[in-house]
Amino acid sequence: MSSDFNLVTITLEDRTARLTILIDPRKKARFEQLCFEEDVTPSQVVRRLIRRYIEERTGQPWVPPRAEAPEGRVSGPGRRGKSARRRAG
Repeated sequence: MSSDFNLVTITLEDRTARLTILIDPRKKARFEQLCFEEDVTPSQVVRRLIRRYIEERTGQPWVPPRAEAPEGRVSGPGRRGKSARRRAG
């Protein structure tokens, strides 16, 4: 049986670095509204934009380096951060 689906492996990257930017408040509000309408977080969109920028500039697909999680740190799909707990509660 033939399948028309392509399997995509999604790698959870280490998302501990913070990027702070200054942006016009009206632009920020519009951006957040558009993200809400697409059911994505602003962080997801920014990460996607950064990944695309890296790929365009280097001409290579972005492949995060494989690294072990620091000792005592939980990584993977079961991990729930502060914001996930806050939304759930």
